[in-house]
Amino acid sequence: MSETPDSAVRTYTEHHRAAFLDDLAEWLRIPSVSAQPEHDGDVRRSAEWLSAKLEETGFPVTEIWETPGAPAVFAEWPSEDPDAPTVLVYGHHDVQPAAREDGWATDPFEPVIRDGRMYGRGAADDKGQVFFHTLGVRAHLAATGRTTPAVHLKLLIEGEEESGSPNFRALAEQRADRLAADAVIVSDTGMWDEDTPTVCTGMRGLAECEIELYGPAQDIHSGSFGGAVPNPATEIARLVAALHDADGRVAIPGFYDGVTDLTDTERALFAELPFDEATWLRTAKSGAAAGEAGYSTLERVWARPTAEVNGIGGGYQGAGSKTIIPSSALVKISFRLVDGQDPDRVQRAVQAWAESRVPAGVRHRIAFQPATRPCLTPLDHPALQAVARAMGRAFGKKVLFTREGGSGPAADLRDVLGAPVLFLGISVPSDGWHAPDEKVELDLLLKGVETTAHLWGELATALR
Repeated sequence: MSETPDSAVRTYTEHHRAAFLDDLAEWLRIPSVSAQPEHDGDVRRSAEWLSAKLEETGFPVTEIWETPGAPAVFAEWPSEDPDAPTVLVYGHHDVQPAAREDGWATDPFEPVIRDGRMYGRGAADDKGQVFFHTLGVRAHLAATGRTTPAVHLKLLIEGEEESGSPNFRALAEQRADRLAADAVIVSDTGMWDEDTPTVCTGMRGLAECEIELYGPAQDIHSGSFGGAVPNPATEIARLVAALHDADGRVAIPGFYDGVTDLTDTERALFAELPFDEATWLRTAKSGAAAGEAGYSTLERVWARPTAEVNGIGGGYQGAGSKTIIPSSALVKISFRLVDGQDPDRVQRAVQAWAESRVPAGVRHRIAFQPATRPCLTPLDHPALQAVARAMGRAFGKKVLFTREGGSGPAADLRDVLGAPVLFLGISVPSDGWHAPDEKVELDLLLKGVETTAHLWGELATALR
């Protein structure tokens, strides 16, 4: 009996599994830690390795794109169909710092396979999830009999994501003509768990600020001057206390302007997920859930904007007492943003709110970090449905939908290219991104291969 296209993909993937994993292990041995200058040469070596491997895979165009920081890798494989849509895959080849003394059971840059898992820095975040595209496109060709992909396929693999992507937006703008696409696939996310295939539909944005208040020109005696001059530490505490109202909503005027509210359909889809709050709280190392009234825990971390105090300090912090009025106090606050919020507008609202609460006699400094924009794909977008169908074919299960509470550069690609962003990842929470003993589940990694093998045909149809 002849094979179906789906079984042909599975057969091809299994046949090439060993060589694929050997290649991935070779890549993981390159310690491409973008945050540490001593590894600059390794980050470049990683880019060169990937460029050569993509050429070996069959991409007729592979290039290393320089930035003021670490290099990115670009590859392109045009379809023989001139009317085929164009799809850009984004990922990153740099990794987080790692050392054996951090708590790793083995050398983080000498990958090992144990119990169906590959352990090594970058195994899941993000080299493994980038690399499954190489075998995926080959399986796509083998199963369909094509000599080129069903879409014009492009890859952009960044070298600075783990350092905050400081040069990514500029690179995307400078190379926008080469990166032009009808859809973007981001393979730097994950699934709900090992048994629940899911597609992420959005990521929150991020704005960060630091507020410092200055009172007396130096620390002064609280007995001689207390109660008669402003205390910066007290004013910082008042500022923090005013950040939320009694219902857990951010109390900054204009903060919620433009927020895209959850639909009833989205709330129902979130409710389908096998979420156990007690288990989640154990993972969070917290004794209780809290947040904006009227929303579930998943809705709070995925689809609602937040303001969180990341650090606060001022005055004497040593043992015993020191009866002073401190000369200054500081708070660090991060704001997670959702679709419809503009980071620049949020920053202006935060600044106006903070300045309005600074009393006479207190000077202030407010500094913002570069912001990340939120990104959301509508549930009914045909490209999103194509991703879900491809994953469903690979896993043989119903695919559910999630969002992620973190942030990334996906919105830059959406804004610069004017294309929808879709998320395709097979990593699971137990993979330990950024932690000791990072790993990837090998069966899921191969499901990622199968998903991409199906995806190009699905998108070729959906985007016409």
